[in-house]
Amino acid sequence: MKRNFTSLLLYFFLIFTSNTFSQNKTHVLNAFSNRIFAGKDYQPIQDLKWKFKTEGKIFSSPIAQNGTVYIGSEDGYFYAVDEKSGNPKWKFKTNGAVHSSVSLYNDIVYFGSFDGYYYAVNTKTGKEIWRFKTKGEHWYSEIGMWGMKPSDLLMADLWDFYLSTPIIYLDNKSALVIFGSSDGNLYAVDAKKGSLIWSFSTKTAIHSTPVLEKNTVYFGGWDGVFYALDCKTGKEKWKFSTEVKTGFTGIQASAAISDGIVYFGARDPYLFALDAETGKVIWKYNAENSWILSSAVIKDNTVYVGTSDTYALLALDAKTGKEKYRFKGNGYVYSSPAIAGNTIYFGDFSGNFFDLNLLSDGKESQIIPTENRTKYAASILNNNLLDFGFAAKQADLSSYAENKKVMDEFYKLGSIVSSPFISNNVIFYGSADGYLYAYNLRKEK
Repeated sequence: MKRNFTSLLLYFFLIFTSNTFSQNKTHVLNAFSNRIFAGKDYQPIQDLKWKFKTEGKIFSSPIAQNGTVYIGSEDGYFYAVDEKSGNPKWKFKTNGAVHSSVSLYNDIVYFGSFDGYYYAVNTKTGKEIWRFKTKGEHWYSEIGMWGMKPSDLLMADLWDFYLSTPIIYLDNKSALVIFGSSDGNLYAVDAKKGSLIWSFSTKTAIHSTPVLEKNTVYFGGWDGVFYALDCKTGKEKWKFSTEVKTGFTGIQASAAISDGIVYFGARDPYLFALDAETGKVIWKYNAENSWILSSAVIKDNTVYVGTSDTYALLALDAKTGKEKYRFKGNGYVYSSPAIAGNTIYFGDFSGNFFDLNLLSDGKESQIIPTENRTKYAASILNNNLLDFGFAAKQADLSSYAENKKVMDEFYKLGSIVSSPFISNNVIFYGSADGYLYAYNLRKEK
């Protein structure tokens, strides 16, 4: 009888701890580690539900939970927006552009700003809980980048859109917030207090978002090195170096992990599949001189990822890296795709947002342009395609200032580098036109 009673106690203990763990997991939400959403059929975009205007470009990616959408803007504010109406609930002011996306855990949102701080803010009130000071956040910069003129000018990389998004590591004792910094460190801080637990130093800026798998954190940096660290101690387990060459150095994409394989893209320009335990190469895909800034999503043994200069959404075999098909957009695909059922959603740099039927091998799709794209496409695009040389209009592209002018022209289109998020049959994404968009999806039959 005593043995049965003990067994019964153990049974209820296991049920309780299992449920507690499951509930804790549901409380953690991140813009890059949650890329697959509920759904079955092909669900194209229907009508605009609402759009919310900020006063700056939106490069960060939204998340939604409990009726609220969270997003940061280049105007220096972090916003909480009502999911149904698009009306603001609150906004939190920082002293720099908010290019970091957000993680959410236990009614706290975590994000970073170019003012040099990472913040923890109460989701219900918008009040600051703590802030952590890094040694400074900035766009990745080099003197005389890629040989551009003037050779003595410190130049910000015009394609460095993001700051690292904090992620949450939970064990049975504590919760850590882990994020990269422009100062070259990966930081792990206490989720409740914001106090430093450990840091790991690299050679240069870390703007990618780390990814967790079991007790390992994976990330890459502008030094072109991909790292695997122990989550609890910050000690290096292994590292893998991509190629370093002018114009093709750095890792901006976040990794994706599936079946013991870690996938990530780089500027060098390849998509890599590494053994998650050892860091050994399983395969690598040549992206044809296209950077991969998009974070991969894996579904049904297929890796989906965007490319820059080939304007493609790639579908690759997850085991071999062999290309199954590609879908061509109208500009750079930096947005990380979202998948719901048999539909994949992503935006491009020309201001188009796409939905694509995954069962059609890239043949069935729909396009939603931003209003600005419709307005400016004829004067900026070349046959409806992004074309840097065409937009430059015979300008000297060895000049950094002229390159920046072209990028500013492209931004007029409402470039989409924000990654979409789906909640309650509505898809949300940001744009360089300053809007957070909410579109209804077709209801499943």
